[in-house]
Amino acid sequence: MHCVYLSLGSNRGWRKRNLMRAVSLIGERLGTVVKQSSILETAPVGFTSRHKFLNMCLELQTNLSPEKLLEGCEQIERDLGRTQKSVNGNYHDRRIDIDILRYDDLQMDTPRLTLPHPRMNERDFVMIPLREICSEP
Repeated sequence: MHCVYLSLGSNRGWRKRNLMRAVSLIGERLGTVVKQSSILETAPVGFTSRHKFLNMCLELQTNLSPEKLLEGCEQIERDLGRTQKSVNGNYHDRRIDIDILRYDDLQMDTPRLTLPHPRMNERDFVMIPLREICSEP
């Protein structure tokens, strides 16, 4: 089993319901949710919107490879109504966003996935809930 940390965010629709549905689907499809942080409300980062985000983090135990985990996260995003991904730093409102923060102690950099997440330490909306569930973020 691999220890993975995920960040979830939502700023459109029923934000809390979006997060809880994502947590449920992650547990059903991707592995065992071991811990989940409390939910933090934050202003958007990297773009302007009148819609605030709800953010949280999860600790997940999974047998999936990093690539299969990414595919599963992206499928859950689509199933919950996400229609476009952020590309080249162009961010937008979204029903759900799921990011892989850490996967064991693995370091990788491919066109589709960089681990650990390259900007997580710059983002309080990630680090505050991550510290709540992980003693060594």
